[in-house]
Order: sequence, then C-alpha cells, then structure tokens
Amino acid sequence: MPLVTVVIPTFNRKAQLRRAVDSVLRQSFEDYQIHIVDDGSTDNSVRDLQADLSEHEKITFHYLPENLGVSAARNHAIRHSESEFIALLDSDDEWLPNKLQLQIEALGSHSAMVHSNEIWLRGDTPVPQRKKHQKGGDDQFIPSLKLCVISPSTSVIRRSTLDEVGLFREDFPVCEDYELWLRITHKYPLSFVEEALVIKHGGHDDQLSFKYHSMDYWRVKALLPFLKSARDEDSKQAVQAELKRKCHVLLKGFEKHGNLGSQYSEVAEILSQLEP
Repeated sequence: MPLVTVVIPTFNRKAQLRRAVDSVLRQSFEDYQIHIVDDGSTDNSVRDLQADLSEHEKITFHYLPENLGVSAARNHAIRHSESEFIALLDSDDEWLPNKLQLQIEALGSHSAMVHSNEIWLRGDTPVPQRKKHQKGGDDQFIPSLKLCVISPSTSVIRRSTLDEVGLFREDFPVCEDYELWLRITHKYPLSFVEEALVIKHGGHDDQLSFKYHSMDYWRVKALLPFLKSARDEDSKQAVQAELKRKCHVLLKGFEKHGNLGSQYSEVAEILSQLEP
C-alpha cells in the first residue's frame, strides 16, 4: 500500500492533464499511487492518456458515467484508496519536484494536514499575490473565513482527518474546498511549508470561478453551521461578522443585476436573522 494517494479529477482538459500527471511522476518522493478520475469527459483526454501510460503501475484510472462535479470525482478516488495520506492535484496545475518530499516531512506523525505557498501564472506571466491571499500554518480557522486561502493542489491531508470531518460536499458546485477547509481548520491546526511547491495556472475559461459569479453565496452556506458550532466566542463573532459582510455584498450585487430570485430571498432572510 502506498503512503500517499494523489487524486487528480479532470473534465475535458486534454491540453493540461498530461502536464499535471508528469509533474507527479517527476517527484523525488516515490511512495505514492496516482488516481485519475475522468468526470464524464467528452474529449477522450483520459482514455488517450491511459493508452499512453497503460504500463505504468503507479496510475489507476477511474471513469464516472457523467459529469458529477469535482467533489464527487475527488470523493470517488478517496473512497477507492487506502493510503494514510491524500494529496490533491487539480488537472490544470502542476507540482514542483520536491513537493511531496517536503510536505510529508512537515506533516510528521501528528499533523492533520499540510499546505504550502504556490506560484500563480496567467499564461506565462507571473501574477503577484495580494496580502489577503497570504497563507500560513497553525490555527487557520479565522484567516480562512474571508476567502479560500488554501489551494487544493498544495494540500496533503491525513486520511484520519477526513474520517473525522467528512469528505467534500457534493452539493456544492463551487467553494467545496473552502467548505472543507473550514471543517478541518475548526478542529485542527495546520502544518505549512513556506516554499512555493505548486504552479497554479489561471486565466482559462473552463475554471469554475468563471462559471459561477456569486461565489460568496456558497461561502455563506458553508459558514452558517459554525454559528451554532463555533468552538469559542471569538470564533463565533468572527463567523457572524463575515456572514454579515458577505450577505451585504451579495444583496447589493443581486440588486444591481436584477437577480431577485430564490438566492436573494435566502440571503435576505439570513441577514435579517443576523441583524434583527
């Protein structure tokens, strides 16, 4: 049994998938198995890759019957593996060669999860990261409330952590990573590697962030349970403050664009309970 399962979900990414897989095969750390999950692709990207790499013993291929979403694809691979650690890699990103080695060392015998810094590229152009995107270790619950400061492709998670908090929410079309990080950081401190170990490629039009413009709606849904389950008063107040801020931003955006449907009503009701 390998120590690490590398989970790569993919949907119609023929141009990027081989780059992601090759970045794992170049790792200095070798005790891993790759699970590639074809989430209902129609471009033959995974079948072509399997034909090229059919003799590679470190790769397992999975095919979902239809496009079920990134959460379902990741969860499928996790459930069909048994390793102690789960490393996530989005099919449009790539790892630097020492990524797994440094992170497994940083995890040690007790850490629940480790992540790292990353390099952002738009095409071949580096993109500077703003202060709000600053990453870190130890207690990251409150820093994680505003936006997703942990990139899936930088993360290695202990399986026992996922056994405790659960897997990705399959009813979240976006912000599924933000929601899981809240559940993890609410219970556990994180390990962190300062070095940038991942290259994140952005700017292509199949990114989910381009498809869903009201990302904060899903973040609000992720935050709501922590109003009742917050571990202490500081955390509860931070959750309340962030919920209010996100609800105000959402309502203003809905009104500006004339989107006064069910999501508008739901967010307005949440805000009315927060500001009676």
